[in-house]
Amino acid sequence: MNIDTIVDQDYAGWSLRALAAAPCSALRGLSAGDARALAQAFNVHTVRELANLQFVQWAAAIVTLADQETPETQIGARESLLDDGLEMTFPASDPISVDAGVTRIEVAPEMVVAQGDHQHAGQVAHSTEAGLRKAARKAKH
Repeated sequence: MNIDTIVDQDYAGWSLRALAAAPCSALRGLSAGDARALAQAFNVHTVRELANLQFVQWAAAIVTLADQETPETQIGARESLLDDGLEMTFPASDPISVDAGVTRIEVAPEMVVAQGDHQHAGQVAHSTEAGLRKAARKAKH
């Protein structure tokens, strides 16, 4: 940014420290009358005092944060989508899922060595049949 574009011609080429100590009228667009009004209203005489004015800092902070703020409608929509997604994933309020019986595994499948068959594809059916046969024998006795 070329600082000379935002200060009056009389202050062009000044260092930033010198500009900070300059009167408020050094800023392009602030007349001597405007500078007197700032001095009378806020006891502000220099560019630094104007920048450090509490009201100016508050206004700058509000604008900076407002530019980063998500509009309320977007926040509400995101929360609604999140709630709907959770309800679809965990339908706790669904009477059918709440009242439905829980399927339990009565007979645990035999353990298989994961090194040879890490997905248990070949062993699951065999283990289930063996467990069911064993449970049937117990039931007969």
